Amino acid sequence: MSDAHSQSTGAVGEGQRTDARGETSERSSESWIDRLRIAVGWKSSPAALRADLESALEEESSETAEGGFSAEERAMIRNILRLRETRVDDVMVSRGEIEGIDEETPLDRVVLRFMGSGHSRMPVYRDSLDEATGMIHIRDLMSHIARTSAFGETLDLARADLSQRLVDSGLVRPVLFVPGTMPATDLLARMQANRIQMALVIDEFGGVDGLVSLEDIVETVVGDIEDEHDVEEAAAVVAAGPGQWIADARAELDEVATITGLDLADVGLDEEVETVGGLVVALTGRVPAVGEILTLEPLAGFSVEVLDADARRLKRLRLVRPTAVAP
Repeated sequence: MSDAHSQSTGAVGEGQRTDARGETSERSSESWIDRLRIAVGWKSSPAALRADLESALEEESSETAEGGFSAEERAMIRNILRLRETRVDDVMVSRGEIEGIDEETPLDRVVLRFMGSGHSRMPVYRDSLDEATGMIHIRDLMSHIARTSAFGETLDLARADLSQRLVDSGLVRPVLFVPGTMPATDLLARMQANRIQMALVIDEFGGVDGLVSLEDIVETVVGDIEDEHDVEEAAAVVAAGPGQWIADARAELDEVATITGLDLADVGLDEEVETVGGLVVALTGRVPAVGEILTLEPLAGFSVEVLDADARRLKRLRLVRPTAVAP
Protein backbone atom coordinates (compact mmCIF):
# COMPACT_ATOMS: atom_id res chain seq x y z
CA MET A 1 0.00 0.00 0.00
CA SER A 2 1.41 3.38 -0.92
CA ASP A 3 2.10 6.15 1.59
CA ALA A 4 -0.40 8.36 -0.20
CA HIS A 5 -3.14 5.80 0.22
CA SER A 6 -2.39 5.11 3.87
CA GLN A 7 -2.42 8.84 4.63
CA SER A 8 -5.70 9.44 2.76
CA THR A 9 -7.47 6.84 4.88
CA GLY A 10 -5.98 7.81 8.17
CA ALA A 11 -7.64 10.17 10.56
CA VAL A 12 -7.81 7.23 12.93
CA GLY A 13 -4.57 5.97 14.40
CA GLU A 14 -3.27 2.41 14.38
CA GLY A 15 -4.83 0.21 17.03
CA GLN A 16 -8.20 2.04 16.85
CA ARG A 17 -11.35 1.69 14.80
CA THR A 18 -14.41 3.90 14.24
CA ASP A 19 -17.85 2.55 15.10
CA ALA A 20 -21.19 3.51 13.52
CA ARG A 21 -21.54 6.53 15.87
CA GLY A 22 -18.19 7.92 14.80
CA GLU A 23 -16.55 6.99 18.10
CA THR A 24 -13.28 5.15 18.28
CA SER A 25 -12.58 2.03 20.26
CA GLU A 26 -9.43 0.08 20.86
CA ARG A 27 -8.93 -2.70 18.32
CA SER A 28 -7.72 -5.99 19.65
CA SER A 29 -3.97 -6.36 19.20
CA GLU A 30 -4.55 -9.99 18.37
CA SER A 31 -4.23 -10.45 14.61
CA TRP A 32 -5.84 -13.18 12.53
CA ILE A 33 -2.54 -15.03 12.33
CA ASP A 34 -2.26 -14.96 16.13
CA ARG A 35 -5.70 -16.55 16.35
CA LEU A 36 -4.69 -19.11 13.74
CA ARG A 37 -1.60 -20.05 15.75
CA ILE A 38 -3.74 -20.58 18.85
CA ALA A 39 -6.29 -22.63 16.90
CA VAL A 40 -3.71 -25.05 15.50
CA GLY A 41 -1.68 -25.17 18.69
CA TRP A 42 1.43 -23.36 17.44
CA LYS A 43 3.34 -21.15 19.84
CA SER A 44 3.24 -17.43 19.18
CA SER A 45 6.92 -16.43 19.26
CA PRO A 46 8.66 -16.06 15.87
CA ALA A 47 11.38 -18.55 16.85
CA ALA A 48 8.79 -21.10 17.93
CA LEU A 49 6.76 -20.58 14.76
CA ARG A 50 9.90 -21.13 12.68
CA ALA A 51 10.65 -24.32 14.59
CA ASP A 52 7.04 -25.49 14.10
CA LEU A 53 7.31 -24.91 10.35
CA GLU A 54 10.60 -26.75 10.09
CA SER A 55 9.13 -29.64 12.07
CA ALA A 56 6.07 -29.72 9.82
CA LEU A 57 8.29 -29.86 6.75
CA GLU A 58 9.92 -33.04 8.06
CA GLU A 59 6.64 -34.90 8.06
CA GLU A 60 6.33 -37.82 5.72
CA SER A 61 5.00 -37.00 2.25
CA SER A 62 2.29 -39.61 2.84
CA GLU A 63 0.53 -37.06 5.02
CA THR A 64 0.16 -34.70 2.07
CA ALA A 65 -3.17 -36.25 1.19
CA GLU A 66 -4.43 -35.29 4.63
CA GLY A 67 -3.80 -31.61 4.11
CA GLY A 68 -0.03 -31.45 4.61
CA PHE A 69 2.53 -29.81 2.33
CA SER A 70 3.30 -31.16 -1.12
CA ALA A 71 6.94 -31.77 -2.12
CA GLU A 72 6.97 -28.53 -4.11
CA GLU A 73 5.50 -26.57 -1.22
CA ARG A 74 8.02 -28.03 1.21
CA ALA A 75 10.92 -27.10 -1.07
CA MET A 76 9.67 -23.55 -1.49
CA ILE A 77 9.05 -23.00 2.23
CA ARG A 78 12.53 -24.37 3.04
CA ASN A 79 14.00 -21.93 0.55
CA ILE A 80 12.09 -19.07 2.18
CA LEU A 81 13.36 -20.08 5.63
CA ARG A 82 16.93 -20.17 4.31
CA LEU A 83 16.60 -16.83 2.53
CA ARG A 84 17.40 -14.80 5.62
CA GLU A 85 20.82 -16.52 5.74
CA THR A 86 21.51 -15.84 2.04
CA ARG A 87 23.88 -12.99 1.21
CA VAL A 88 23.98 -10.94 -1.96
CA ASP A 89 27.28 -12.50 -3.03
CA ASP A 90 25.64 -15.96 -2.81
CA VAL A 91 23.23 -15.12 -5.64
CA MET A 92 25.17 -12.58 -7.73
CA VAL A 93 26.48 -13.05 -11.25
CA SER A 94 30.27 -12.73 -11.07
CA ARG A 95 32.01 -9.77 -12.67
CA GLY A 96 33.48 -11.87 -15.46
CA GLU A 97 29.97 -12.78 -16.65
CA ILE A 98 28.53 -9.25 -16.62
CA GLU A 99 27.61 -7.83 -20.01
CA GLY A 100 27.74 -4.05 -19.75
CA ILE A 101 27.90 -1.25 -22.27
CA ASP A 102 29.97 1.94 -22.49
CA GLU A 103 28.00 5.17 -22.26
CA GLU A 104 29.74 6.43 -25.42
CA THR A 105 28.21 3.64 -27.51
CA PRO A 106 25.86 4.86 -30.29
CA LEU A 107 22.27 3.66 -30.10
CA ASP A 108 22.51 1.42 -33.16
CA ARG A 109 25.29 -0.51 -31.43
CA VAL A 110 23.25 -0.64 -28.24
CA VAL A 111 20.44 -2.35 -30.17
CA LEU A 112 22.90 -4.93 -31.49
CA ARG A 113 24.32 -5.53 -28.02
CA PHE A 114 20.86 -6.24 -26.65
CA MET A 115 20.13 -8.56 -29.55
CA GLY A 116 23.35 -10.47 -28.94
CA SER A 117 23.07 -10.68 -25.16
CA GLY A 118 19.41 -11.62 -24.82
CA HIS A 119 19.13 -9.46 -21.69
CA SER A 120 16.43 -6.88 -21.02
CA ARG A 121 18.72 -4.69 -18.88
CA MET A 122 22.43 -3.97 -19.03
CA PRO A 123 24.67 -1.86 -16.78
CA VAL A 124 26.12 1.29 -18.33
CA TYR A 125 29.64 2.42 -17.48
CA ARG A 126 32.19 5.11 -18.22
CA ASP A 127 35.54 3.67 -19.43
CA SER A 128 35.28 0.54 -17.22
CA LEU A 129 32.71 -1.39 -15.22
CA ASP A 130 34.16 0.06 -12.03
CA GLU A 131 32.83 3.44 -13.21
CA ALA A 132 29.23 2.30 -13.62
CA THR A 133 26.76 5.14 -14.18
CA GLY A 134 23.45 3.27 -14.31
CA MET A 135 21.60 0.82 -16.53
CA ILE A 136 19.71 0.76 -19.81
CA HIS A 137 16.41 -1.10 -20.30
CA ILE A 138 15.55 -2.42 -23.75
CA ARG A 139 11.98 -1.19 -23.36
CA ASP A 140 13.21 2.40 -22.91
CA LEU A 141 15.48 2.02 -25.91
CA MET A 142 12.79 0.68 -28.24
CA SER A 143 10.26 3.28 -27.03
CA HIS A 144 12.79 6.02 -27.77
CA ILE A 145 13.41 4.71 -31.28
CA ALA A 146 9.68 4.34 -31.98
CA ARG A 147 8.94 7.82 -30.64
CA THR A 148 11.65 9.56 -32.64
CA SER A 149 10.83 7.67 -35.84
CA ALA A 150 7.07 8.16 -35.68
CA PHE A 151 5.61 9.61 -38.88
CA GLY A 152 1.85 9.90 -38.63
CA GLU A 153 0.56 6.41 -37.94
CA THR A 154 3.65 4.71 -39.33
CA LEU A 155 7.32 4.48 -38.43
CA ASP A 156 10.11 5.91 -40.55
CA LEU A 157 13.28 4.57 -38.94
CA ALA A 158 15.38 6.95 -41.03
CA ARG A 159 14.04 9.74 -38.81
CA ALA A 160 15.57 8.18 -35.66
CA ASP A 161 19.11 9.33 -34.88
CA LEU A 162 20.75 6.01 -34.11
CA SER A 163 24.19 7.61 -34.15
CA GLN A 164 23.34 9.42 -30.91
CA ARG A 165 25.51 8.38 -27.97
CA LEU A 166 23.85 6.52 -25.15
CA VAL A 167 25.03 9.11 -22.64
CA ASP A 168 23.19 11.85 -24.59
CA SER A 169 19.95 9.93 -25.03
CA GLY A 170 18.56 10.38 -21.52
CA LEU A 171 17.84 6.64 -21.36
CA VAL A 172 20.23 5.69 -18.55
CA ARG A 173 18.36 4.77 -15.38
CA PRO A 174 19.84 4.61 -11.85
CA VAL A 175 21.14 1.33 -10.47
CA LEU A 176 21.66 0.21 -6.88
CA PHE A 177 25.15 -0.28 -5.43
CA VAL A 178 25.35 -2.77 -2.57
CA PRO A 179 28.02 -4.75 -0.68
CA GLY A 180 28.24 -8.49 -1.14
CA THR A 181 27.67 -9.04 2.58
CA MET A 182 24.18 -7.50 2.48
CA PRO A 183 21.41 -10.03 3.23
CA ALA A 184 19.46 -10.87 0.08
CA THR A 185 16.21 -10.05 1.91
CA ASP A 186 17.47 -6.50 2.59
CA LEU A 187 18.31 -6.03 -1.08
CA LEU A 188 14.88 -7.33 -2.06
CA ALA A 189 13.29 -4.71 0.20
CA ARG A 190 15.47 -1.95 -1.31
CA MET A 191 14.56 -3.03 -4.84
CA GLN A 192 10.88 -2.90 -3.97
CA ALA A 193 11.17 0.47 -2.25
CA ASN A 194 13.20 2.08 -5.06
CA ARG A 195 11.49 0.25 -7.96
CA ILE A 196 14.92 -0.73 -9.30
CA GLN A 197 15.44 -4.34 -10.29
CA MET A 198 19.22 -4.35 -10.80
CA ALA A 199 22.05 -3.91 -8.30
CA LEU A 200 25.81 -3.87 -8.79
CA VAL A 201 27.78 -5.56 -6.02
CA ILE A 202 30.84 -3.57 -4.93
CA ASP A 203 33.94 -4.65 -3.03
CA GLU A 204 35.67 -2.81 -0.20
CA PHE A 205 37.56 -0.63 -2.68
CA GLY A 206 34.47 0.41 -4.62
CA GLY A 207 35.13 -1.87 -7.59
CA VAL A 208 32.36 -3.95 -9.13
CA ASP A 209 32.37 -7.59 -8.02
CA GLY A 210 29.11 -8.79 -9.52
CA LEU A 211 25.51 -8.10 -10.47
CA VAL A 212 22.20 -9.11 -8.91
CA SER A 213 18.75 -8.81 -10.43
CA LEU A 214 15.37 -9.20 -8.78
CA GLU A 215 14.97 -12.45 -10.70
CA ASP A 216 18.17 -13.84 -9.14
CA ILE A 217 16.71 -13.38 -5.66
CA VAL A 218 13.28 -14.76 -6.56
CA GLU A 219 14.92 -17.83 -8.12
CA THR A 220 16.47 -18.74 -4.75
CA VAL A 221 12.92 -19.40 -3.58
CA VAL A 222 11.05 -20.74 -6.62
CA GLY A 223 13.90 -22.21 -8.66
CA ASP A 224 15.06 -21.27 -12.15
CA ILE A 225 12.70 -19.06 -14.12
CA GLU A 226 13.00 -19.49 -17.86
CA ASP A 227 11.19 -17.37 -20.43
CA GLU A 228 10.49 -17.86 -24.13
CA HIS A 229 13.95 -16.63 -25.13
CA ASP A 230 16.03 -18.74 -22.76
CA VAL A 231 17.98 -21.52 -24.43
CA GLU A 232 19.00 -24.73 -22.75
CA GLU A 233 22.61 -24.52 -21.62
CA ALA A 234 25.07 -27.08 -22.89
CA ALA A 235 26.46 -29.56 -20.39
CA ALA A 236 29.23 -28.02 -18.30
CA VAL A 237 31.43 -31.13 -18.52
CA VAL A 238 31.45 -33.44 -21.57
CA ALA A 239 33.58 -36.46 -22.42
CA ALA A 240 36.18 -35.83 -25.11
CA GLY A 241 37.76 -39.28 -25.38
CA PRO A 242 39.05 -41.98 -23.02
CA GLY A 243 39.92 -40.29 -19.73
CA GLN A 244 39.41 -36.78 -21.14
CA TRP A 245 36.76 -34.13 -20.57
CA ILE A 246 36.07 -30.64 -21.84
CA ALA A 247 34.83 -28.47 -18.98
CA ASP A 248 33.36 -25.02 -18.77
CA ALA A 249 35.56 -23.21 -16.25
CA ARG A 250 32.38 -22.24 -14.38
CA ALA A 251 31.47 -25.91 -13.81
CA GLU A 252 30.94 -26.65 -10.12
CA LEU A 253 33.59 -28.77 -8.45
CA ASP A 254 31.11 -31.36 -7.19
CA GLU A 255 29.88 -31.94 -10.74
CA VAL A 256 33.43 -32.18 -12.11
CA ALA A 257 34.43 -34.64 -9.37
CA THR A 258 31.38 -36.83 -9.99
CA ILE A 259 31.89 -37.03 -13.76
CA THR A 260 35.69 -37.33 -13.91
CA GLY A 261 36.42 -39.17 -10.67
CA LEU A 262 38.72 -36.36 -9.56
CA ASP A 263 39.46 -36.66 -5.82
CA LEU A 264 39.30 -33.23 -4.21
CA ALA A 265 39.69 -34.43 -0.62
CA ASP A 266 43.39 -33.51 -0.39
CA VAL A 267 43.37 -30.23 -2.27
CA GLY A 268 43.65 -28.35 1.02
CA LEU A 269 42.77 -24.81 -0.06
CA ASP A 270 42.35 -22.15 2.61
CA GLU A 271 39.94 -20.14 0.47
CA GLU A 272 36.47 -21.17 -0.64
CA VAL A 273 36.42 -22.28 -4.27
CA GLU A 274 33.31 -23.50 -6.08
CA THR A 275 34.29 -23.87 -9.75
CA VAL A 276 36.97 -25.81 -11.60
CA GLY A 277 38.31 -22.60 -13.12
CA GLY A 278 38.54 -21.02 -9.69
CA LEU A 279 40.36 -24.11 -8.42
CA VAL A 280 43.01 -23.88 -11.16
CA VAL A 281 43.54 -20.16 -10.54
CA ALA A 282 43.78 -20.75 -6.79
CA LEU A 283 46.35 -23.54 -7.21
CA THR A 284 48.52 -21.62 -9.68
CA GLY A 285 48.10 -18.16 -8.15
CA ARG A 286 47.39 -16.64 -11.58
CA VAL A 287 45.20 -16.91 -14.68
CA PRO A 288 47.01 -19.36 -17.00
CA ALA A 289 47.21 -18.46 -20.69
CA VAL A 290 45.55 -20.28 -23.56
CA GLY A 291 47.57 -23.34 -24.59
CA GLU A 292 49.20 -23.94 -21.21
CA ILE A 293 49.16 -27.52 -19.95
CA LEU A 294 49.37 -27.78 -16.18
CA THR A 295 50.06 -30.83 -14.06
CA LEU A 296 49.00 -29.93 -10.55
CA GLU A 297 49.99 -32.25 -7.70
CA PRO A 298 46.86 -31.60 -5.59
CA LEU A 299 44.75 -32.84 -8.51
CA ALA A 300 46.04 -36.41 -8.20
CA GLY A 301 47.98 -36.31 -11.45
CA PHE A 302 45.21 -34.83 -13.61
CA SER A 303 46.57 -32.47 -16.24
CA VAL A 304 44.67 -29.32 -17.20
CA GLU A 305 44.94 -27.70 -20.63
CA VAL A 306 43.63 -24.16 -21.03
CA LEU A 307 41.51 -24.08 -24.20
CA ASP A 308 39.98 -20.61 -23.81
CA ALA A 309 40.70 -17.70 -21.48
CA ASP A 310 41.27 -13.98 -21.34
CA ALA A 311 43.36 -11.79 -19.07
CA ARG A 312 40.76 -11.94 -16.28
CA ARG A 313 39.38 -15.46 -16.22
CA LEU A 314 39.49 -18.99 -17.54
CA LYS A 315 36.67 -20.04 -19.85
CA ARG A 316 37.21 -23.59 -21.10
CA LEU A 317 39.51 -26.40 -19.96
CA ARG A 318 40.51 -29.89 -20.99
CA LEU A 319 40.93 -32.31 -18.10
CA VAL A 320 43.01 -35.46 -18.69
CA ARG A 321 43.23 -38.35 -16.25
CA PRO A 322 46.83 -39.54 -15.80
CA THR A 323 46.14 -43.03 -17.23
CA ALA A 324 44.56 -41.61 -20.37
CA VAL A 325 46.36 -41.87 -23.67
CA ALA A 326 46.41 -38.61 -25.59
CA PRO A 327 44.77 -38.87 -29.04
